[in-house]
Amino acid sequence: MKKNNGQEIRELLKRAMPPVMNPELGRDLWPEMLHRLEARAPRVPWFDWALVAALLLWCLLFPKSIPVLLYHL
Repeated sequence: MKKNNGQEIRELLKRAMPPVMNPELGRDLWPEMLHRLEARAPRVPWFDWALVAALLLWCLLFPKSIPVLLYHL
């Protein structure tokens, strides 16, 4: 193993990754993120409602299956 192997690796990394010129952002992103979170209303897809309806119907038709369903939660 070469003694200057670490130096070669450092040089290769310096060539592969250029230095970052301006690490600071031009603006604060947190207010924009809060605005996006408030603007978007949570929507539940129709398929989720269909699954809930199927589960309730299943429990009404087969009440003995309720413990099995609860066990799998």
